Amino acid sequence: MVRPCPSVGPRGRLRAWPGARELAPSLRARPARCRRLLPRGGAAPAVGGAEAGPGGGPSGAGGAAAKAGDMTDNIPLQPVRQKKRMDSRPRTGCCEWLRCCGRGEPRPRTVWLGHPEKRDQRYPRNVINNQKYNLFTFLPGVLFNQFKYFFNLYFLLLACSQFVPEMRLGALYTYWVPLGFVLAVTIIREAVEEIRCYVRDKEVNSQVYSRLTARVCFFAGTVKVKSANIQVGDLIIVEKNQRVPADMIFLRTSEKNGSCFLRTDQLDGETDWKLRLPVACTQRLPTAADLLQIRSYVYAEEPNIDIHNFVGTFTREDSDPPISESLSIENALWAGTVIASGTVVGVVLYTGRELRSVMNTSNPRSKIGLFDLEVNCLTKILFGALVVVSLVMVALQHFAGRWYLQIIRFLLLFSNIIPISLRVNLDMGKIVYSWVIRRDSKIPGTVVRSSTIPEQLGRISYLLTDKTGTLTQNEMVFKRLHLGTVAYGLDSMDEVQSHIFSIYTQQSQDPPAQKGPTLTTKVRRTMSSRVHEAVKAIALCHNVTPVYESNGVTDQAEAEKHYEDSCRVYQASSPDEVALVQWTESVGLTLVGRDQSSMQLRTPGDQILNFTILQIFPFTYESKRMGIIVRDESTGEITFYMKGADVVMAGIVQYNDWLEEECGNMAREGLRVLVVAKKSLAEEQYQDFEARYVQAKLSVHDRSLKVATVIESLEMEMELLCLTGVEDQLQADVRPTLETLRNAGIKVWMLTGDKLETATCTAKNAHLVTRNQDIHVFRLVTNRGEAHLELNAFRRKHDCALVISGDSLEVCLKYYEYEFMELACQCPAVVCCRCAPTQKAQIVRLLQERTGKLTCAVGDGGNDVSMIQESDCGVGVEGKEGKQASLAADFSVTQFKHLGRLLVVHGRNSYKRSAALSQFVIHRSLCISTMQAVFSSVFYFASVPLYQGFLIIGYSTIYTMFPVFSLVLDKDVKSEVAMLYPELYKDLLKGRPLSYKTFLIWVLISIYQGSTIMYGALLLFESEFVHIVAISFTSLILTELLMVALTIQTWHWLMTVAELLSLACYIASLVFLHEFIDVYFIATLSFLWKVSVITLVSCLPLYVLKYLRRRFSPPSYSKLTS
Repeated sequence: MVRPCPSVGPRGRLRAWPGARELAPSLRARPARCRRLLPRGGAAPAVGGAEAGPGGGPSGAGGAAAKAGDMTDNIPLQPVRQKKRMDSRPRTGCCEWLRCCGRGEPRPRTVWLGHPEKRDQRYPRNVINNQKYNLFTFLPGVLFNQFKYFFNLYFLLLACSQFVPEMRLGALYTYWVPLGFVLAVTIIREAVEEIRCYVRDKEVNSQVYSRLTARVCFFAGTVKVKSANIQVGDLIIVEKNQRVPADMIFLRTSEKNGSCFLRTDQLDGETDWKLRLPVACTQRLPTAADLLQIRSYVYAEEPNIDIHNFVGTFTREDSDPPISESLSIENALWAGTVIASGTVVGVVLYTGRELRSVMNTSNPRSKIGLFDLEVNCLTKILFGALVVVSLVMVALQHFAGRWYLQIIRFLLLFSNIIPISLRVNLDMGKIVYSWVIRRDSKIPGTVVRSSTIPEQLGRISYLLTDKTGTLTQNEMVFKRLHLGTVAYGLDSMDEVQSHIFSIYTQQSQDPPAQKGPTLTTKVRRTMSSRVHEAVKAIALCHNVTPVYESNGVTDQAEAEKHYEDSCRVYQASSPDEVALVQWTESVGLTLVGRDQSSMQLRTPGDQILNFTILQIFPFTYESKRMGIIVRDESTGEITFYMKGADVVMAGIVQYNDWLEEECGNMAREGLRVLVVAKKSLAEEQYQDFEARYVQAKLSVHDRSLKVATVIESLEMEMELLCLTGVEDQLQADVRPTLETLRNAGIKVWMLTGDKLETATCTAKNAHLVTRNQDIHVFRLVTNRGEAHLELNAFRRKHDCALVISGDSLEVCLKYYEYEFMELACQCPAVVCCRCAPTQKAQIVRLLQERTGKLTCAVGDGGNDVSMIQESDCGVGVEGKEGKQASLAADFSVTQFKHLGRLLVVHGRNSYKRSAALSQFVIHRSLCISTMQAVFSSVFYFASVPLYQGFLIIGYSTIYTMFPVFSLVLDKDVKSEVAMLYPELYKDLLKGRPLSYKTFLIWVLISIYQGSTIMYGALLLFESEFVHIVAISFTSLILTELLMVALTIQTWHWLMTVAELLSLACYIASLVFLHEFIDVYFIATLSFLWKVSVITLVSCLPLYVLKYLRRRFSPPSYSKLTS
């Protein structure tokens, strides 16, 4: 009889369930959100009676509780959930896209192995969806995003008003064609982006996996299933180098050592491979098919965003007695990670929107550029001017007759004040900027995925960058071995190799008989011995596992038997350790074999050294060190090796006078420094330690503290062997790129999920922190008081870079958000390490809110997607971590060094060109509106249009469109000069190219030129009205063409073509405009001199003013162009 699933009663109270006792100790250590599992009104049930199992480890309920207690001793603070973020709060409901039934709060769950039908709640489908719209919301969503701007809404109302006969001023096509063109371009662009996103999502959701099933078929109990059809409770087989499709618990592996490695770079940004352990009970089963024959379930916590912790239990009911095991992060396989070794079987716990990776990714949003918002603001000002002019016109008529209709007619008559062609020109300009960026041969492979915000690139104040794969190449290189009295660099590694060779040569041969060694021989032997001990320690103290693969000539079994070098690859949870082991191989001592209890090294003479692994103490973020106790099988000697950061190892090793100084010297070179030490143990000493260590591990309460105390009893007076220096290779030209950005006035923040020491080393190596700047390392704080004290200490520092961990950052933002952001924004550089993906996005959001400045986020991994999407301008780097970041970004580059040119050259040009284009289009419309106002005021304030039909359409299209639009090709300095003097970028950060001041100047110019042309035409016209139209319109066209010529700073051949083409089009069209213009009059000499005089009067003063300004108040770039 199957036992009923546990269920949650009213007010979150857990009903009777046998697993509650096992979870009790871990729940006491969990945050308040998990404590609702405990019965109300009392402490957790006491857990006792822990008995040692057959292997000396805990078994039964007590053992499970002990594991849970150890697992949750150090739970990091959860990232703050923003109220606006609905994606990080998974809910359950009747269906995925309808909100009919509402969704409840996430709850813990019981998952039966291989029985998805036995579920106590509804779970979401395992579908990845990165689209902004669906089939039903696409058109309404795009139209809403367009018409929420006053600019587009105004033209929609204007076009609709022309259906009313009393308000119609011209043909319908003069209003609807430009608006329809703008909407069509926008809809097509959004549709293309949505289709591309749909195709990418479909590719991920259609990946095929094998699922264990009770129906045995041709594939021995497995069926193929798409990722989107995987359900909670399914037993899924994941092959090597395959993506994990859902959050699972690791049940079995094909690896002989009973574990597997996991690549998590798409989840947390760390390239270190993570070691994962299967559930011991299921790993012992003879075959994977037996998983369907046992009656077992997993009890798991509710879905949450914490990717570094997990709490649950595994229970097998059909054994006698029932087996219960505690589950931790070591047993979890999160979706988006990749299996790096072997084939694994897991049971699915979470799917769809409840995945850890999905909950750590914000929903994509439509980004709106600051430039567009500023233009929208200017159009509101122009609308205010339109209303004022219309009211003044009606007021001068003394509000006679149906004055309200007159107001509406004047609003329509002066509607050109707000240029309908502005949106078209700006959108077409963005397309040109995107095309220019893609065609730039100096930044090959650059892709513009969002063509709506290229101007943002020209106004970035804060650049937030990932470290791993963005600033660095993910390639570790061994650089330095320091023994205190002598140091070996890359150029002297052959000396190390000769020392190792001499040691093992002397051991394999009998020394020749001699009366006594000379002094030189003693010195050489002493140095060789020291080098040998250091290299041996580095070759043994690690968690690296050599794996043999077939290479086409030798199969896997044969390669593993004979330790074939060509077939061997190293797997480890840290690239540093792989670099160290590869270095020991290069100098003669090779790691050829390892399992959970032994290790084999090969000497230069092909002798195999066997070592038994007695104990291993893995590296943790808190301890900052790792250790291993091994027994040499040939001599029986027991040695305790340890390596770690200098800050902790300084108090462990014996007194010396060189450790601190040399560590500082190597750190200043940007090397990641490790201190290596050893201690020889007698048999009795080790047996005593082992007894105390096993006893401490069996403790239920304060297990971590007791285990750490026992280990620390060995960590005293250890012999210092050497220092190692490893460098994480930087991307090409990272240093000059960061210097360029710094000189451009951009502050760079580095947000990484890596360790504090690694992040600090990279910051120094990349010159993110300059040599003359101090670094303030924000110590770990856990409460308000500690955060207050540390902030006060930081406040006293001046001009120093800040390094802070994600946990400390969370505490500071919780209690002192304003104070912390104020201090951090004053720093020349900030490094945030151990950052969760949601924390990266939170930092971007806070910078935007607190400073009001534009931010640019750069990353290359899936863990950077939230940050990229939250920033004003996201840039993805296509690297070893895949294309997830580049596909989600607004711009994609192949190398970090391309970012400098993207911002300093293309960003600057795009912003300055759009600023000039927008103001010139406004000037063009204000000119004709001023002429209309003068005309109406002269003719008794009549609401009669000056230009009708094709004249009004042709003015903003074929007659002036090409010269005005050619401003998108203009530039004030060459790209080489912009890169050489990035200080020119600083001028843009204040928004001077498009400001109220420049807007007012162009308004005054428009009023002057419009009035001059109209009054000149009225003054010089002859007997007929058509002469006013001919003189004024021709002068207006010539004035616009001359103003474009005066505005251009660097001529392009296309600009000349546009000017001549427009003039030719106007002259040619005069033949067909006899309805509006007297063809015979324009051929007279009188017409020519009148037009010339009016045009000269309207343009010459402006040219003189421009010359005087450049002569006496030249712009910053004028000296560079000369």
